[in-house]
Amino acid sequence: MTDLAETAMRFFESCEGGKGWAACAAYCAPEATFSSQAEPIAEISSLKDYAEWMKGLLVAIPDGSYEIKAFAVDEARSTAVAYAVFNGTHTGAGGPQPPTGKRASSDYVYAMEFEGGKIRHMTKIWNAGLALKQLGWA
Repeated sequence: MTDLAETAMRFFESCEGGKGWAACAAYCAPEATFSSQAEPIAEISSLKDYAEWMKGLLVAIPDGSYEIKAFAVDEARSTAVAYAVFNGTHTGAGGPQPPTGKRASSDYVYAMEFEGGKIRHMTKIWNAGLALKQLGWA
């Protein structure tokens, strides 16, 4: 595994594991940016804030887990892409309403752009509307 691939995978595991920015920061530029067209996270512009959002999500969905379906690195473009499926049930405190007991299974992609060996920008591609409906949040 290349350094870029290893860094991307460690970041992915930390972020998706709900460990927050404290665990993710080592893999990212200090001012790393974030973007997504998914409504719940569309206003987030820093990777730090996204990592903290994921941490909070796993409070509401404590059994949240992911299954990586594909992982690729484009060395020429200094980019890594992870495609995964998130699964979890809203049984914890948090979220937009009291626990619904409903489960979601949601496909998503992280596109991580690197500079100087660190993630400088990440885009999340996600059909949030469907996930929110599955959880009973929409």
